[in-house]
Amino acid sequence: MKLLNKIGPGPLVAAAFIGPGTVTVCTLAGVKFGFTLLWAMGLSIIATLVLQEMTVRLGLVHGKGLAETVKSQIKIRALKIIGIVLILSAIVIGNGAYEAGNISGGVLGLETFFEKSTLSLLHFEINYLSILIGVIAFLLLFIGKYKIIERALVSLVILMSVSFLIAAILTKPDILLLFKSLFLPKVPDEGFLTIIALVGTTVVPYNLFLHAALVREKWSTVKELKIAKTDSFVAIILGGIVSMGIIVCGAAIQGSEVTNAADLAQGLQPLYGEFATYFLSIGLFAAGISSAITAPLAAAYVSKECFGWKGGMNSFKFRMVWMFILILGILISSLGFRPIEIITFAQVANGILLPVVAGFLLWVMNKKELLGNYKNSVFQNVLGVLIVLTTLVLSFRSLDRVFQWNLF
Repeated sequence: MKLLNKIGPGPLVAAAFIGPGTVTVCTLAGVKFGFTLLWAMGLSIIATLVLQEMTVRLGLVHGKGLAETVKSQIKIRALKIIGIVLILSAIVIGNGAYEAGNISGGVLGLETFFEKSTLSLLHFEINYLSILIGVIAFLLLFIGKYKIIERALVSLVILMSVSFLIAAILTKPDILLLFKSLFLPKVPDEGFLTIIALVGTTVVPYNLFLHAALVREKWSTVKELKIAKTDSFVAIILGGIVSMGIIVCGAAIQGSEVTNAADLAQGLQPLYGEFATYFLSIGLFAAGISSAITAPLAAAYVSKECFGWKGGMNSFKFRMVWMFILILGILISSLGFRPIEIITFAQVANGILLPVVAGFLLWVMNKKELLGNYKNSVFQNVLGVLIVLTTLVLSFRSLDRVFQWNLF
């Protein structure tokens, strides 16, 4: 119990990016390209560490979240409105898609245990498993107690992580090839959308808002900054190892079409036998529930900061926002779209929105009047600019491929 009391928002951040999106996209990356894109996951983890460290500093030193800080720092009214609209758009679009992907991921896990998961209603096929997962997420959020949510997420993340790490080890990967792929970048043909999806599933834009808000829930003074950073770094690095483990699992089932949890597990059947699908399904379900909580929570915090609402997690307006995102996710997930397609789209959308959010963060982290001696160093700025430029290039390349602009 004492150990749980020391754990901060770090696992919440990990729960957000080790969701069903990570499970699905990392598996697809492994299936299509083997170990080739491990380097992209490695760089994504470094980018996550850099950006989340900035949000931790902002939350503890300045005492305000990213959205509230951006709003207060833009002095020209027209630009302030544009900034708020951009932030809200990124959160609503990104979180709506992400939440649908989270719930769909949980459904993928549960479908292993239920032969039929749809009901006919007014000429629509409704997936009742999406509703079930939404209800579980609703109950956890409605309780409104941060520590209860935090501990529930820690348990789910540990369950899922152990599942996938054991699975990866048992595939007996080629260690030399693994390290070669991790440190020697190579972009395969048709690999750009997968790379941007890997970035989008790891460097989650809404985490940059959520983390700054939640460090204030856990800690109150700048003296605790070192503890907050350690909490963040440990959770993110462990999350990165799990994500790489999922790519390794995917590489074991190369050449197959992945559409459900059984497909995710097929390469592990010689090791797990008939239990392979159930083993991975539990992890997928845990990933879906944990991430289905964080996306609506982040949207509520951002809206609260943008509009200056008072009150905490139990306030009416705060609850209305997370309920809207949750219901939107349930609707999209339950109306017959293929879960794999929803999840992949959500990650690409996140990757495209990331440069906007990261750009705002980098801007405010250089304001001495806000952060004093805790503002970004030259080295941190160099890393931040490289991250923003890289995500911009990836976003444009992805848009170029999707809309066939032929710019590159």
